[in-house]
Amino acid sequence: MAKQLKLGIIGMSEGNGHPYSWSAIFNGYNTKFMKDCPFPVIPEYLSQRKFPNDGLSHLGQVTHIWTQEIKTSTHIASSSYIEHVVERKEDMIGHVDAILLARDDGQNHVELALPFIEAGLPLFIDKPFALTIQDARIMLKAQISEKQIFSCSSLRYAQELQLNENEKKDIGEIIYVEGNVMKYWETYGIHILEPIVAQLPNRGRLLSITPIKMDDMHVVVIKWENCMANLKITGKISSSLNLKFFGTKGSIIKEFSNSFDCFKTSLETFTTQINNQTQIIPRNETLELVNIIEQGRL
Repeated sequence: MAKQLKLGIIGMSEGNGHPYSWSAIFNGYNTKFMKDCPFPVIPEYLSQRKFPNDGLSHLGQVTHIWTQEIKTSTHIASSSYIEHVVERKEDMIGHVDAILLARDDGQNHVELALPFIEAGLPLFIDKPFALTIQDARIMLKAQISEKQIFSCSSLRYAQELQLNENEKKDIGEIIYVEGNVMKYWETYGIHILEPIVAQLPNRGRLLSITPIKMDDMHVVVIKWENCMANLKITGKISSSLNLKFFGTKGSIIKEFSNSFDCFKTSLETFTTQINNQTQIIPRNETLELVNIIEQGRL
């Protein structure tokens, strides 16, 4: 049986509540403090689960936290039973088995991750892994082990976005996909891009990436040898997160609805990569995703 990992978590970035939710998935949560989480959806969906049964405490505990502000760190720690609040992120080194870099400001990932990569600690780096291929290669080159870094959008594991075998038969060979999500390309584009790429192993070579932007609306058209995708990021305009798959025989819409389960699955997969020393997401796929994110920026 794998040992229970000691995990350090790093946050926060604007608009991203993962330090609250990820810590709670491992540690459970204190309703007294979690009710004041600045992301109300998090205590709402946590309240629908039963801990520890629905969590991952058998795999790990978040024991250390660092954010830019001690006040924020202390509130997250109180909300999710994190024992140690550190003033310097590097103070975790030597006291944890792995790091959860729970920030989605990809432009800062190199600076935040390098001390831990160079110390040989496994890292889960939140989406997007990087905003440029150059930054991605800096982090990968610094690895002591090729299986040290795990990075993905947790929506890669959202069951409600995945086509089952019957749906695949019904719509035939996929030739085109549309995706919609609110907010911004640099932080949220990966949420609709990665579930597409992960489900299209026969997409072929990447041919072109064409970004178009008007006001808050950001559209990126991607062409591979065997299919294409049109991704719409709507900024402040309200939109559900959904994917529409078009095949040779029909089409189907898949809509995202369950944050907890996909977060839990991605975190569990990270612990599996650590315990089995097996790289789970192909590295060339991660680099392709970073390339598309970089070329889709305007």
